[in-house]
Amino acid sequence: MKRPRIVVLSSLFPNSVRKQSGLFVRERMFRVAEYADIEVISPVPWFPGQGLIRFFKPNYRPMPEKKEVQQGITVHFPRFLSIPKFFRKLDGAMMARAAYKVLKKLEQQHKIDIIDSHFTYPDGLAATKLAKRMNKKVTITLRGTELTHSKDPDKLKLMLQAWQDADHMICVADSLKQLAVSLGADGNKFTVVGNGVDTHKFSAMSPHKARQFLAIEEDAKVLITVGGLVKRKGFHRVIECLPELLKIYPNLVYLIVGGASAEGNIEAELRAQVKRLGVESQVKFLGSLPPDKLSNPLSSADLFVLSTANEGWANVILESMACGTPVIASDVGGNSEVINSDDVGEIVPFDDHLALLTSLKKGLNKEWDRQAIVEYAQQNHWDTRMAKIMDIYNNLLSPKEH
Repeated sequence: MKRPRIVVLSSLFPNSVRKQSGLFVRERMFRVAEYADIEVISPVPWFPGQGLIRFFKPNYRPMPEKKEVQQGITVHFPRFLSIPKFFRKLDGAMMARAAYKVLKKLEQQHKIDIIDSHFTYPDGLAATKLAKRMNKKVTITLRGTELTHSKDPDKLKLMLQAWQDADHMICVADSLKQLAVSLGADGNKFTVVGNGVDTHKFSAMSPHKARQFLAIEEDAKVLITVGGLVKRKGFHRVIECLPELLKIYPNLVYLIVGGASAEGNIEAELRAQVKRLGVESQVKFLGSLPPDKLSNPLSSADLFVLSTANEGWANVILESMACGTPVIASDVGGNSEVINSDDVGEIVPFDDHLALLTSLKKGLNKEWDRQAIVEYAQQNHWDTRMAKIMDIYNNLLSPKEH
């Protein structure tokens, strides 16, 4: 069978001005590129005069070049009209319109087999519109934003339309499939394929050496959270636990790894909270780090903490485990599907301060088998996911052969 030709459609994708944006989308699809010919279209929101806003907000909607080549794969960044707070119900249609111009050129060069989109709204909606217009197969990957969007009746209607029109859906967690089915989607059109982890990129280091590099005392207790500095990720909930934890572990250190993202940036608020609670000397803001630099801080930690409000499948959980670090995470999205044993971490109720504090105390006092945690992560390498994903594509193109 010839290699399928796939066009990836995702508004969240790394670029020269937002290097950490949508790394999890690129990670999967660039691995797919070993088995298929792919090109990426990542529409960028834009409206006339938005550059003026950067006089007040320097990082507002930074614009990448219209085309980049990443690891030999071409990524297009067409602009689509999107006015903040106004006419947002048109985002799907506007995204489709912007992407169509690129798709048409790609189709003229080489026949496209599948449009592969990420996030139901507005990306998946745009993809189904394009697929109808160009008579192409289309897939949508649900990644966690569906829960929030489903609470808006207008967006829910558009999501249901996208699921109905799509040929197949991939869910990064079973909880997302169950959500979609409960909202009225056809459960037969879904396949659950969790994200994987690159255990070559994320690997355990000596905690002693890792702490030396970060100038952390060897006998200190260390917590870490990695993610965009947005409220959803729950850094503030962990900081709130520090005064109580310091009574037991006076040399405890909390590492915050992350920076601004498309969702925003609450670093100033977090720093103000740290100052108000008097724990400035215990909290280290390490900024945003590329994936190949994360093994050091992850290996230095006793616990990774993710007190998040919403996730689909948080890649960072397996990345932490690949470094031998157990994880405490809130019971949302697919977190409990990743942390499915007390041997690798613990799940706690969301936004329950006492439960989180108790779990952190217990986790910091526990003797973890870090090698067993690494082995669990290795069982979830990306290579274990590819066959399942390629079966989906091949079934769409040659259903009688599969």
